[in-house]
Amino acid sequence: MKAIRVHQFGGPEVLKLEDVPDPLPGDGQVVVRVRAIGINPVETYVRAGKYGPRQFPYTPGSDAAGEVKAVGAGVRFKPGQRVYTAGSISGTYAELALCNEAQVHPLAEKISFEQGAAMGVPYATAYYGLFLRACPRAGEIVFVHGASGGVGLASVQLARAFGLTVIGTASTETGRKLVIDEGAHHVLDHHAPGYLEQLMKLTADKGVDIILEMAAHTNLGKDLTVLAREGRVIVIGSRGPVEINPRDTMARTADIRGMTLMNATPAELKGIHAALGEGLANGTLRPIIGKRMKFPEAAAAHEAILAPGSYGKIVLLVD
Repeated sequence: MKAIRVHQFGGPEVLKLEDVPDPLPGDGQVVVRVRAIGINPVETYVRAGKYGPRQFPYTPGSDAAGEVKAVGAGVRFKPGQRVYTAGSISGTYAELALCNEAQVHPLAEKISFEQGAAMGVPYATAYYGLFLRACPRAGEIVFVHGASGGVGLASVQLARAFGLTVIGTASTETGRKLVIDEGAHHVLDHHAPGYLEQLMKLTADKGVDIILEMAAHTNLGKDLTVLAREGRVIVIGSRGPVEINPRDTMARTADIRGMTLMNATPAELKGIHAALGEGLANGTLRPIIGKRMKFPEAAAAHEAILAPGSYGKIVLLVD
């Protein structure tokens, strides 16, 4: 089979298309014939050496969708069944992906493979951050700071369905329209001067109860100034350090809560994907594809996902 392989840390150019042996499933394992691959920012950080050591060579990726090709003993899935992956043993930037059964989830017929490939990291991260870390109450106000990306749009859809007032931000007109279309009550341009003053006006100067923060390295200090009493900032993404004034947390009895999906327990992940599967089936969740690229274009996809103004999910299509 063909797979994208990484033999050393570096820029997108280290992603190489190579021939590798087909994986075979052991007990409790599934081989998925990959039709679409979801690209996530974390994969660019791993490739660049920012997320610790790796054993080389490796195939990146955890998110994909396709059909079950083969299963090991004791597996409930059947060959030919449509599925999406949220994790992989062998990596998903490949024509075939080896997964543990718990990393594979049914994909409804009405959901495209492209949309299935957008589920794993973005929607599970959004669910984990909103429901397991922020612990919202219906009627609260949530501010999705960076709402036009994969996690941001998932957060908007989940928050609106739960009964929260949703305010999002995006840096482009296209992104802002998309955020509104997907359920936000209000949208702001986070590059515009005074946008946080606009935010406070929308809350009658009360502030927001929850902030889902995609770029804490830029925004965390400012976030703390627009929280309501007992507000919570959930740090979903950060690319470096930031300076804050702790007094801003003291005055509001506020919390800063970090998270990473890698810390979710098996039981939590099982519950997350059960909920996400229902959301797909009933139409509450609608993964948005921002860009479609060919499988060999993995390097270009890694550049595109970090480019300013990107929106939705970038997927690689496998013939």
